[in-house]
Amino acid sequence: MTESLTRTASRPRGAATPLRVAASAGARDGGRTPHSAFHDWYAEAAARTFTRVERVSLDELTGWETEPGTGNLRHHTGGFFTVEGLEVRMPAGPVPAWSQPIINQPEVGVLGILVKEFDGVLHCLMQAKVEPGNANGVQISPTVQATRSNYTGVHGGRPVPYLERFRDPGSRGSLADVRQSEQGSAFHHKRNRNMVVEADGEVEVHEGFHWLTLGQLHRLLAEDDVVNMDARTVLSCLPFAHAELARELGAPADPFREALFRSCDPSAEARHPLGAVLSWITEARTRTEVQARRVPLAGLPDWHRTPERISHASGAFFDVIGVRVEAGGREVARWSQPMIEPHGTGVVAFLTRSIDGVLHVLMNARVEAGYMDVVELAPTVQCTPASYEHLPRSARPRYLDAVEGADPARVLFRSVLSEEGGRFHHARNRYLIVDTDLDVPPDDPDYRWMTVHQLVELLRHSHYLNIQARSLVACLQSLLMPGDPEPTAERKVRV
Repeated sequence: MTESLTRTASRPRGAATPLRVAASAGARDGGRTPHSAFHDWYAEAAARTFTRVERVSLDELTGWETEPGTGNLRHHTGGFFTVEGLEVRMPAGPVPAWSQPIINQPEVGVLGILVKEFDGVLHCLMQAKVEPGNANGVQISPTVQATRSNYTGVHGGRPVPYLERFRDPGSRGSLADVRQSEQGSAFHHKRNRNMVVEADGEVEVHEGFHWLTLGQLHRLLAEDDVVNMDARTVLSCLPFAHAELARELGAPADPFREALFRSCDPSAEARHPLGAVLSWITEARTRTEVQARRVPLAGLPDWHRTPERISHASGAFFDVIGVRVEAGGREVARWSQPMIEPHGTGVVAFLTRSIDGVLHVLMNARVEAGYMDVVELAPTVQCTPASYEHLPRSARPRYLDAVEGADPARVLFRSVLSEEGGRFHHARNRYLIVDTDLDVPPDDPDYRWMTVHQLVELLRHSHYLNIQARSLVACLQSLLMPGDPEPTAERKVRV
């Protein structure tokens, strides 16, 4: 297998991009530099960069003001984002009405990974980036991770490195280029442009940047809090051809990987054809009545502002807090801002099942008030369990018990990963992929079994998979190739 994989990784430059992406995923021990050298570089990068985050009163946020009349938090330039109120009515939902603070950031940012071949293997130029909300400081981020306010210089800092590569991709063009949403529970209609661009010519590697193969990044996904949310969403948008690569390598011996390889094959039989899945999503968007109205932050029912925070009367959900930041290794050295601080660690999980030898993923048509189009496909389970202690039992997420009570031997992937550290303070989720024998009726209005190929096809388009699902797609793809470290010691999959 090693000889075949080496031959695949060295395919000519003109080879189809999905095959080159798959070959890079197979280079788990590294390409340009061995994987064993990564943590030395990572530790050095962490030593050069830092953040000092001080929690301060919302009234002490330099450059931010409380808008008279509405109580909304806004930057004095009018850029970046505002924290406003949102009033939601969802008559058919488990909670038919509520109000909450929400981030309104109408500008479209750029999340971009620059790739280049070395010795015939695609490498990704990744950045060791520090964010004030990261629980552990530095995490691996895309080459470019910038809002419009950042790259147009509203912050008054240094220019964003490599941005010109994404504003003018050159003759090779983009390998992926699609607008995708962010958390619909925290942002109002937030979108980012997810891009992968192949470099023309030489690329100067600035301090804090490092070339990694896709296989190396996949290994790092199994480590807690290393690969950040923005990197995960861009990685999920890459075109894959693992089925073709599997044919070159021969049939995998592991039954799980065999089912997963088949799931990536466009010719594999799915429980529901893609056309039927699209109709199901359209029907969900059509039948769901959601009224979401931006309202003043001041006076939101059940939400109270103190000098330190805006919080819910129950003590659940999340707080809006203020922080003052000093940072090294960033475009701006000092700033202040509001942040969302969730209560508790979340659970984000795929339930998977082999159906006729093809791995299927159980997807949920999820409604969130901040989505552009009402419904997006979400993981089987996506919640913060502690938040449901204050809600009716009927509101408890379906299949949460199946995930939390799963036999450890059937947990295929387990990692604690952070959400975006520029807006969220210490927001962490347990990302899980769990094998199950559960069946779901084919006409269930909220859930469908789907193959990985179907998910990848939908990722070519905007607003079909939410950001948590995109993270889990990247995690699922990381299981395709053998290599250490394994996320779990043992797998038992029914085929």
